[in-house]
Amino acid sequence: MLYALIFFSKIIENTLATLRIIIVANGRKFIGAILQFLIALIWVLVTGAVVTNIQEDPLKIIVFALGGFAGSYLGSILEEKIALGYHLFTIIIDKQYGKEITDALRDAKFQVTSMKAIDEDSEKYVVMVFSKRKNKEQLATIIQKIDSNALIVTEKATPVSWKS
Repeated sequence: MLYALIFFSKIIENTLATLRIIIVANGRKFIGAILQFLIALIWVLVTGAVVTNIQEDPLKIIVFALGGFAGSYLGSILEEKIALGYHLFTIIIDKQYGKEITDALRDAKFQVTSMKAIDEDSEKYVVMVFSKRKNKEQLATIIQKIDSNALIVTEKATPVSWKS
C-alpha cells in the first residue's frame, strides 16, 4: 500500500510540476503559484515517507523515481492536449495555391496575412497565421488538403498588442 501511495503521489506531483511550468510560461503566475504550493506539499509528504526507514526498505527509492518518471511523461502528454498559448504559423506555399489557402483559412476564421515571395527558382506565397496553439492540427489539415508540399513552421508567440 505504501508503494502505491508513493508511486501515485509522485505521478501527481510531477504532472502538476510539468503543467505549472507551462502555465507560468503562458503568463498565469497566480495559478502557477497555487500549483507550486500543492507540489511542495505533496513533495514533503512523499519524500518523508520515502526517507523514513530507507535503510530497511530501499525499494521505496525505486518506486519514488518511477513515479517521477511516469508523472513527467503524463504531464507532457496533458500539456500537449491542453496546448496553452499562441503560436505564429508561417506557411510557405507555391504561388498557385496562395489565394485558395488564404481563403480557406479565412473561411475557417483564422487571422491570415499573406505576401508574395521569391525563392531561388519560383514565386511563392508566405502566409502567416497568429492562432491558439490548440488549432495547429486544424490549420495543418486545411493547408495540406490544398498543398501537400506546403512548409508549415510554428513558433511560440506572445502578443504585445492585439485585438481579437
